[in-house]
Order: sequence, then C-alpha cells, then structure tokens
Amino acid sequence: MCVTITGLVARDIRFPTSRSLDGSDAMHPDPDYSAAYVILKTDSPDGLEGHGLTFTIGRGNEVCISAIHALEFHVLGRTLEALYRDMRSFCRTLTNDGQLRWIGPEKGVIHLATAAIVNAVWDLLAKSKGKPLWKLLTDMSSEQLVALVDFQYITDALRPEEALDILRSGEVGRSTRETEMRSRGFPAYTTSTGWLGYSEEKLQDLCRKALAEGWSNFKMKVGADIGEDRRRAALFRDEIGGDRKLMMDANQRWDVAEAISNMKRLAEFDPWWIEEPTSPDDILGHASIARAISPIAVATGEQCQNRVMFKQLFQADAIGFCQLDNCRLAGINEALAVLLMAVKFGIPVCPHAGGVGLSQYAQHLAMFDYIRLSGSLENRLIEYTEHLHEHFEEPLLVEQGCYMPPTNPGYSVTIRQKSLEEFEFPNGIAWKDKF
Repeated sequence: MCVTITGLVARDIRFPTSRSLDGSDAMHPDPDYSAAYVILKTDSPDGLEGHGLTFTIGRGNEVCISAIHALEFHVLGRTLEALYRDMRSFCRTLTNDGQLRWIGPEKGVIHLATAAIVNAVWDLLAKSKGKPLWKLLTDMSSEQLVALVDFQYITDALRPEEALDILRSGEVGRSTRETEMRSRGFPAYTTSTGWLGYSEEKLQDLCRKALAEGWSNFKMKVGADIGEDRRRAALFRDEIGGDRKLMMDANQRWDVAEAISNMKRLAEFDPWWIEEPTSPDDILGHASIARAISPIAVATGEQCQNRVMFKQLFQADAIGFCQLDNCRLAGINEALAVLLMAVKFGIPVCPHAGGVGLSQYAQHLAMFDYIRLSGSLENRLIEYTEHLHEHFEEPLLVEQGCYMPPTNPGYSVTIRQKSLEEFEFPNGIAWKDKF
C-alpha cells in the first residue's frame, strides 16, 4: 500500500524549567525548555504518524511554529516510498525554497523549522520500516547513505567519492560494534550536576548522587564570574576526584582574549574541554583560543548553524570536539554531512543533548556514527541531562553512565499525549497559574 502524508500539526510545548533553574547557564539564566513539535499524519489504516521537534528555551517558540507552517506545503501529499528513495531532494526543497531562502539561507528559525519537519519524516520512515532510527541508518548501504548528503558548499572539504570510501571502510566490523552497543551501550557525561543557577550545596548533593549511579564524566557551567567559576571548579574536583573527566561550558559568554585568560586561570582544575568559549559564529576566534589553551581542547557545535560552518571549524583546526545538534542542523541529512567531515578531519563527535528531546535524538546519531562511520569510542561521549525524559513514550535507558540503544521503531521523540496537553503553551494546565 502507498502511504501518503495527509496532514501536519505543529504544537507549542513548553516546560517551566526556569522555576527550578534547570538548564541555567551564563547566557540563559532562566530557560523554559521548549519544543516546536511536529506531528505528521498519514492515510495509513494503522494510524501511522511521524513525530519531530526542534528545541528552544521559551519565548520565540511560537516563531518556530509559524516557520513550520510556512514550510508544511512541501511535505503534504508526499508518499513514504518516494521520500525513502530520495530524501536528499526532499530536504533541498525545504532548504532551497525560493522565497523562504531570503530569510535564511540555511540558518535561523527557518532552519530550526526544517529540522523539526525532516526529523519527523525520518521518525515516520523508521516506524514504517519497524526499526529504531539508528538501526535503519546502520542497515543502509554505503551508496544509499551517500545519496542522502547534500554536498553543496562542502566539496572543498569532502567530495562524494571520499564520503563513499569512509562509509565502505565503516562496513568492516559493523556487526561486532552493533553487538557491543547492545550489550554495553555508548559512554556519556552528565551536565545535570553543574547548572549555573544551582547552589553549591545542591551541586555537591548532585555530584554525590551521580557518583553513586556510576557516572565518571561531568560538565559544569562557567562564565558568570571567574572567581565564582574557580570556587565551583574546586568544589567539583573535591567531589569527583582527580581521575574523572571534568568539562566546562561558557555558553558563548567570553570574548576571545577573555576566554584565553579565564581558561588559563581554570587550567589548574584539569578541564578536558571548554565548550562554546566565545561567539558560535567566530571560526577564527575559536582557532585562536584552541592554539592558546592547548592541551585543553575547544568544543562547540550546539549553535553551529549548518554544515558550512562546521566545515570551516574543521579546516581551521578550531575545535577538538564536534558537538553537532540535530535540531540546529536541518535534521539527519545535514547531520550526516557533518559526521562524515568529522571522520575525515579526525575530530571526535560528542553530540549536544542538553535540552528537551535532544538526548533522545543524540543517542541515535552517536550509535550510528560508531557502528557505521568512525568505528571508535576514543574521546567520544554523549551529553546527558536527567530532566524531562518522563514526557516521552520510549523511556531513555542509561546504565552506569552509558546510553543503551533504543529498541522501539522511530526516532524516540514521541511525547506522551498527556504531556502535550499539560504543557502546551499558553493554555496547558502547567501554564494556567502564569496567565
């Protein structure tokens, strides 16, 4: 039977995390973790739907919803068979819309909206094939995977034939790596202990709890005040000891010279990386910081707008860790382009997952990258935050600091109906007391 997409629903879902300061950092002191949430309806007799989202932190989520509606005519009437045969062309209809491209191109709110739709289509395709997304991608041939990638603007860094060689090399040993993922999982680090708005007492309690749960890798937020950053870093090291990894995240707070100066003052606490030390758009600034603070590495990517910016970060030796975000990029297809470039340039990928739905997405990307592309776990971790997972239909399974592979068909971001009703903005029950 030919299944056709017949409708698109976009819902403004917001969780009031600002009330507990979950997610707080130097640039975002009071975030309300939110999702511009897409549901694709089909004419399938079994009620098959595709679910996708793009992440925001509150105000402006309604702008993403409007952008999704501006793009929806590109998806309505499409058949799953045609989409599966040529997802690259479908994605280009979204990113190259002749009118909407003027308010992009391939950046900003239109790109965020594109991600929500593309990810919903991939969820739909994976469900129709009865596979979790990571498994659907892993089982594709090298030729099929290359055909997903839009190489426009990146052939000076990665040519299609090079991508095909990378993928063919990744075929060797992939069944062994898949077995390993199913039994051991993918290593992770926790950000849940280190939000900037937490008191020192709460930070200590959370570190002790995380250690008891088997965590070995921790991230803390910095950037509000260097003296306070040093005190909190000392506290972190006292709690987790000297043999565990500690990462730092400035969330774009500093100028280039300030980042270099501050990281030299924080170096005594042995940070593995500094994340987003300056403007996410400053390629050469990241390169200058990377040179000046080595062996501390620079990590970035959650606010990196597209594959072209990642290309330049790789070419400029500006980062030691690639933290791509599957909501900031235009979904799986563009993420695949970045993953392939990261393999070529030898940069480990540690996907950003510090927001609602992002852990659900990131686990699929990281497992596919290991099984089918990089073939390595060296210096590779998935971010983990512990809040809001209860709102998703498929539970996130983390054991002893490792993500275990999702088993349900799809992309793992289907939000429970009860949660959609409770947290829809502004009329959901969770928002009644605010309005």
